[in-house]
Amino acid sequence: EDDFQFLLCEGCRQESPNLKLLTCLHTLCLGCLGKNEPTRQCPVCCTAIPQASGIPDMDNLLFTNLQARLRVYRQMVDGADLFCGNCRKSGEFWCSECFEFLCTKCFEAHQRYLRGESHRAKRVMDIRAGSARDFLEGIRRTGSLSCSNPDHRSQPVSIYCQRCEKALCCSCALLDNQHAPFRDIRSETQRRQEELSSMERELRRRRSGLEATYASLQGEAARLEEAQREMRELIRQRVEQLVRLIRQEEEELVGLVEARQEQGRRELARELRHVEGVLRRMEAGERLVEKMSLYATEQEVMDMQPFIKGSQQELQRLQPPAARDQTEPGPFAECRARLQAL
Repeated sequence: EDDFQFLLCEGCRQESPNLKLLTCLHTLCLGCLGKNEPTRQCPVCCTAIPQASGIPDMDNLLFTNLQARLRVYRQMVDGADLFCGNCRKSGEFWCSECFEFLCTKCFEAHQRYLRGESHRAKRVMDIRAGSARDFLEGIRRTGSLSCSNPDHRSQPVSIYCQRCEKALCCSCALLDNQHAPFRDIRSETQRRQEELSSMERELRRRRSGLEATYASLQGEAARLEEAQREMRELIRQRVEQLVRLIRQEEEELVGLVEARQEQGRRELARELRHVEGVLRRMEAGERLVEKMSLYATEQEVMDMQPFIKGSQQELQRLQPPAARDQTEPGPFAECRARLQAL
């Protein structure tokens, strides 16, 4: 269970069949998105959601499909409701392509007619003896792509069209002369995965710079708080030495310090939230690319890679805020001058 906590909604931390992938690469369920609709922002990093409805168009196919596969695995481990999909007898085998349980008799027929089409049914007892990772890895090896033409969904796919950026079956490639040039689908899938990994490494390198900026902003906020405390104490000590005629000046000085300090705090808080949001987006991208490299089928890589790539390119274009001057905040210098005049 701990290994697959990443499949939960990042808002409510619950399992959901309707997971959406935001442009910041955080994953949220429809329930959390509905509650957050008035703000149209990611509740994790405050990144704006471009859709007017507040609901992203992109489904997190990887997480949704992994949840479905893990439910089957839990069903096998629990040993409940394992019925043959054909005759409703006790299911002793499971086919990852058909996604169904088979009794012994139906398994023999299945092997006779579908073994040549890469349908590899396994014993439920053997799957139960292995781990969830082994189960998912077996599905990943046997997973196949489907043709982008809805009429050819059953056709095997081995060709990638670089012009329309889609997977094709042989019929589409031969009969439609608009598709060219071609590339082997396995090579294209590998290229996309490598491209995502390369971008993830570059973002990880840039993340160290953002973390340094974030730490600098936190330090500046602490220095601002300390300077504010020191100045208030100095004001208090000096004003207590004065006569009642200058009490009004004391109140003005304290009010000035508090007003300027509050302005500085708001500015720093805004910058901190921005940098923190970018860091969370990068963390989400790292996790998603890692999980895709571990568990994603080729179909999932083909469907999700352009969307993830666009989000990572947007992150690459972000520039960290410029480092602030480390000298004493400006508002307090004015206070010191007025105190000296007194």
